Amino acid sequence: MVAQQRLMIVVPVCFALTGGVVALWLRDMSFSISAAVGFIALSGVAVLNGLVMLTFIRQLMQEGMPKPEAIYRGSLTRLRPVVMTALVASLGFVPMVIATGTGAEVQKPLATVVICGLISATMLTLLVLPTLYARFSGAYAPLRPADDDRSEPGFDPAKRAPPNNRVPTSGLLDPQRAVAYRSR
Repeated sequence: MVAQQRLMIVVPVCFALTGGVVALWLRDMSFSISAAVGFIALSGVAVLNGLVMLTFIRQLMQEGMPKPEAIYRGSLTRLRPVVMTALVASLGFVPMVIATGTGAEVQKPLATVVICGLISATMLTLLVLPTLYARFSGAYAPLRPADDDRSEPGFDPAKRAPPNNRVPTSGLLDPQRAVAYRSR
C-alpha cells in the first residue's frame, strides 16, 4: 500500500508531461533544451501539488475521518492552494509566451510547456487524483499513537493526561508572571 501511495504522488507528473507535449504539438514547436528545462520545472510543481493534496487527505484519515469524506473534504480544502500555485507559476511565464524580441525562440518552448502543462496537471490533479486515491489506496485504519499503551493491564487514560502547568504566551515575556503562574 505504501508503494501505491508513493506512486500516486508522482501521477501528476504524467498529467503535466501530457499537457506539455500536447502544447508543443499544437503550437508546432520542436522539443529543445529550453522545453526540457520547462518539463523539469513543471514536474516539480506537479509533484508538489499532488503531495499537498494527498498529504492533507491522509492527515484527515489519521484524525479518524472516513475515507470517502476525507477525500471529498481534502480535495475541497486543498483546491485553493493547488490552483494558486499553478496560477502564479503560469502567470509568471505569460510574458515569455508573447515575447517577439531577441531570444523569444528560446523562451517560447519553455513557457509553453510550463503554462499548458500546469493547466493540465492542475485540472487532472483536482479531478482524477482523488478518484485514483479512492480506488487504489486500499482500506485504511487510523494509526494509534506510539506512546499509547492501551494493552497494559490497569491502563487509565486519566493518569496519562498532561499536567496543567503550561505557561501562557504572555508569561514568556514577563518572568515574574511566569513564576507566579507556575506556583498556583
